[in-house]
Formats: sequence, structure tokens, C-alpha cells
Amino acid sequence: MSLRDHAIVAYAETKVMKKSDRDVWVLAGEILESLLDKTGFDKAEVDGLVMSGLTGTGGASMFWAQSTCDMLGLEVGFCEQVHTGGCSAVGAVARAAAAIDAGMCDVALCLYADTHVREHNGRNDRNYRRDWTEPYGLLGPPGAFGLLQRAYDAKFGVDPLALGKLAVTQRNHALMNENACEELRVPITIEDYLNSRMIADPIRLLDCVMLADGAAGLIVTSRRRAKEKGLHKCVLPIGYAERTNFLGGDSFVDVTRSGHEIAGKKALAAAGLGIKDIRSFHPYDDFLIALVIQFEAFGFCRPGQGMAFVRDTDLSYTGALPMNTGGGQISAGQAACSSHNLIEAVRQLMGEGGERQVKDTSNALVTGIGWINYGRNWGSSAALALMPNQ
Repeated sequence: MSLRDHAIVAYAETKVMKKSDRDVWVLAGEILESLLDKTGFDKAEVDGLVMSGLTGTGGASMFWAQSTCDMLGLEVGFCEQVHTGGCSAVGAVARAAAAIDAGMCDVALCLYADTHVREHNGRNDRNYRRDWTEPYGLLGPPGAFGLLQRAYDAKFGVDPLALGKLAVTQRNHALMNENACEELRVPITIEDYLNSRMIADPIRLLDCVMLADGAAGLIVTSRRRAKEKGLHKCVLPIGYAERTNFLGGDSFVDVTRSGHEIAGKKALAAAGLGIKDIRSFHPYDDFLIALVIQFEAFGFCRPGQGMAFVRDTDLSYTGALPMNTGGGQISAGQAACSSHNLIEAVRQLMGEGGERQVKDTSNALVTGIGWINYGRNWGSSAALALMPNQ
């Protein structure tokens, strides 16, 4: 079978919370129950579990996926935890499809549950940041992306008004998303963005993602099984690729380039699409400058033209290229193992976007960004092309 012989037959999502009022396994149970209700599958039919390794709650446990099976009462033939950082959500779909293709499972649960604000249990005894970047004063992602934005500005120039437009566009989408974190469902203007306080110059508060709690999930199975089950309303993964340690062997790297240059081309080629064919774009967004770099890496515009592309393109849900129509992580909250953009893309292709529903649901492109190393762009890049079942 090929990737497109598989189907995402259901999605589920809790509301994003600034701090969860429920245990992580309670949230996971809610997601599983919702997915079973939507599909009609019995819990005993779920024989695969693929989890995102991007979790603060389970960070100290090498047995996180196995213990989650125990807590949910699942007996599976395939149990996996994906460790590619913010690429793990889309990577879980590809690995679930591969496991089904290999005969290791038939119905897979892709589960993204995390309460990293409520309880951060990640010890990370051999921590890359602690060993290699924090001793030099680079404290966390805002500092790393501050250096990245400085490099982009030196090479191409940064337009704060373009970044402000991105912030406002995504916030407007979050206002229409009842599952977005309530603390973030407040209107903002470009002036609000420009006046937000500096976190790690030139990174402002409204450039940044906010950690939050929540859970989400998908059921992935074969198209044959979906048809047998009468699940005709589904979404098909039609192209996937990822790249880790892009240009990692080079001693001097242009940090404005990312592995999306390769992953994007491979995923789109597998899908039989060109970048101009993409009808909605759901990029991973932990910082606004990452969106600009992804526009360039995927070929929506030439290198250095990202700011102009943002200025000249309507990225709203009614625009020429709807982008992060649920608000993105920056305006909905970084929760559920950073699966927000994937869940939103599936929702849109199923025609369930509500008042923010896009008009053209012929396809969608979802991305991932994982890990921040030093002196490079982000460490892992992923791209997943989706289309509705025809």
C-alpha cells in the first residue's frame, strides 16, 4: 500500500487550557472515548498507539506510551512514541500508516495529550540545552529564535509590520475557535504587537507561543477498513517527508534555510501537487519568524521575499491562502503536543470549520518544526499533505 491508501477517519480535541484542571490520562481518556463514539470502533479494535514524544508530562518516562496503554486499557500490536519534537504530531500519522502497511496493526490511535503546565515531570538528565547552550547564556527558545531573527534581518531585512499582520491574522482566527485558550481569545492590533514587551531582543511577547495544557487525537486506518466500517467522511494523507539535522555536516550554515526545502519538495511530489496547488497552509508556529522562513522554504516565495509575501497575501480564512485557521499555537496555545495545526487541517478538510470554514477544501499542507540546536536552523522539519476522501 501507499500512504494515500490510509485514512484519518476521526479527530478529537479538548479545549486548550492555561493550566489543566484534569490529569493527563483523564484528558487522554476523553479523547479516546470521543474518537470511539465518532467512528463506531470498539476499544478492542484499536490495536496501535502512536504518541508524540513532545511531552513535558511524560518527559521523564521512557515507558510513556506503554504506561498510557495500561491506563487506557488498550492492548496493541504496535506501540510507538515519536521523538522529533514539534514534528512528532505529523510524524505520528506517517508512522501509524507505515505500521498498518506492515501488518503490525489495523486501527491506530494517534494520541497527543500533555499537561506540561500542570505538572512538568521531565528531568532530561542529559539535556542538550543544559549541556551546550545555557552555559553560554542562551536560555530557551526565545533566545534561539532571537538569534535566528537577527540573522534573517541582517541578510534580508525584517518588516515588523509584516510580523504584526501574522500575529493579528492568527489571533482573529483564534477568536472564532472555541477550543482556543480563553486567555488568548482577546483581539489584538498591529500596534499591540509592536508595543508588546521584548522577551529576547528582537523577539517580542506577541512573537512567542504560550505553553498550555490539552489533548487531541486521531484514528488512522486503511481506506479499505474505513470503507467496511462505513466511514466515508475521512481525510487521506497523500504525501509526507521529514528531514533532521539539515546541513548538519557543514561547519558554517545559513541559518535562514531549513530542512523544509527538502521535506516540502518530497511531500508535495508524493502528493502530486505543486506549491501553487495548496489551498490551505497550516505551518508549525512557535515564533512568527518561523512562518516567514517556511513560506520561503516551501517555495511560496523566493528566499528573502517572505516579508513581502506576507504583506501582499491575504492569509485569513477567506483569503487567497488561508493559514492556521484555528489561530495557530501562538494564538490558541501550545498544547496537546503541538498537534493544533494538524487537527485544524483535518477539521477543515472534513468541512467542520464552522464560521472559519475555508471555501476550498481540496487539500491542505501541514508542517512540523522540531528541536532547536545551536548555530543552525531548527533541527527537524516535516511536511504532510492531506486531501479529503473523494
